[in-house]
Amino acid sequence: MGRGIAQIAAQAGSRVRIHDTQPKAIEQACAAITQQWDRQAEKGKLTPEQASALKSRLVPAGELQDLTDCDLVIEAIVERLDVKQQLFAQLESLVKPEAVLATNTSSLSVTAIAAGLKHPERFAGYHFFNPVPLMRVVEVIAGLKTDAGVCQRLATYAQEMGHQAVQAQDTPGFIVNHAGRGYGTEALRVVSEGIADFATIDRILKDQVGFRLGPFELMDLTALDVSHPVMESIYRQYYDEPRYRPSVITAQRLAGGVVGKKVGEGFYRYVDGVAQVPPEPPTPAEPHEMPPVWVSSRAVRRAELLQLLKDLGARIETGASPSAQALCLVAPLGFDVTTVSIVERLDPTRTVGIDLLVPDASTRRRVLATNPATRADYRDAAHALMARDGKAVSVIRDSGGFVTQRVVATIVNIASDICQQRICSPADLETAVTLGLGYPTGPLSLGDQLGPTEILEVLFNVQTVYGDPRYRPSPWLRRRGALGLSLRHTES
Repeated sequence: MGRGIAQIAAQAGSRVRIHDTQPKAIEQACAAITQQWDRQAEKGKLTPEQASALKSRLVPAGELQDLTDCDLVIEAIVERLDVKQQLFAQLESLVKPEAVLATNTSSLSVTAIAAGLKHPERFAGYHFFNPVPLMRVVEVIAGLKTDAGVCQRLATYAQEMGHQAVQAQDTPGFIVNHAGRGYGTEALRVVSEGIADFATIDRILKDQVGFRLGPFELMDLTALDVSHPVMESIYRQYYDEPRYRPSVITAQRLAGGVVGKKVGEGFYRYVDGVAQVPPEPPTPAEPHEMPPVWVSSRAVRRAELLQLLKDLGARIETGASPSAQALCLVAPLGFDVTTVSIVERLDPTRTVGIDLLVPDASTRRRVLATNPATRADYRDAAHALMARDGKAVSVIRDSGGFVTQRVVATIVNIASDICQQRICSPADLETAVTLGLGYPTGPLSLGDQLGPTEILEVLFNVQTVYGDPRYRPSPWLRRRGALGLSLRHTES
């Protein structure tokens, strides 16, 4: 992390002093950075003169006293509050009065780190993401006593380094790590309930929503020795807020050393760095006679679903109730197939659910859900029918909200709560998440695309199914949904 920050600072034209308590680490850092520039010169991205000029801006600093003339000191050391406090107490006594001190902490309170300083007004958080040269976003965090001008200067400097600065209040997880709680944490809850396996959940969220990596692929990449402590830290710092509750699955895997790709085994096993993903179950053969299909009058996107069935060549029943042979197709938001079967007085043995939160035309995969009583022949008939046009189909066990509904609604809800707490502006939230987490779109934009009222319906109904406060809607989401406003709308 420190190497990456030093690299982009030098590329911005700054003279950069690199310090570490171990002299060999300083040498290794300088060598690694200069090698990056040499490679760029070999590829023609830098001239030899430019590479030489960049190298001249890197200055090894064997002692802290070598930093006395710096205008800005950025710390990127171990995530321990006492160690950081001790370092900044030393730095404050060395640097000039107008120098800015900044911490690259990802999980500790900026206010707490600065608590022992004589001049906490010149101290701020400056959180970069790895790899720094490629992850072009930085969170600028104001502590309780940070001068606003300091944050503005840091934001301006971030732009000079080619990064997008987002301003955040000093709260657990800041923006990116806070917003990220909705993706992996909810996916872990889904898998812990036996709804689907790791690979199926990854496939669903990539193919239905457009995430570049599934949640378990992502956790394997970041490694659980990094991501699980963040889960626990944010949960504890928010005084055990249910929305952020960690999973025993990651705690157990961390204890067992099964932390991800870097050790060759995580949620997937890796051979030569390549994940060994289990193959998808084959599409069942169509029955000798495909049963007719009856669609619930309460199905979400019912007109689209009927057109899809027509395009797939299904025999569609149009009566007020299904015949004794019909496949009963329901498309709930938030409710499970079991509840819908009972409420609508359908035969649960012939009832299958389909997830249509995201329009079918926008997805690369259809997701069906069975209830505990669904007969295997009707399950397989629904699967075969929905795969007639070649689109991938996943069949999961009964769950309030399917997979996509639960994960997306949780992402949008947590993002809405970040705005409600005024941790950052809606615009900075969208920027931070798309650049820092690589989501296909910002969480508020995602909520607007799918419909705030639909997201609210998912949350209310999932909360009803599970009786769990973690699904309570944020006031930001509830009010804007009720008024028909965009989730990105800021009050005047």
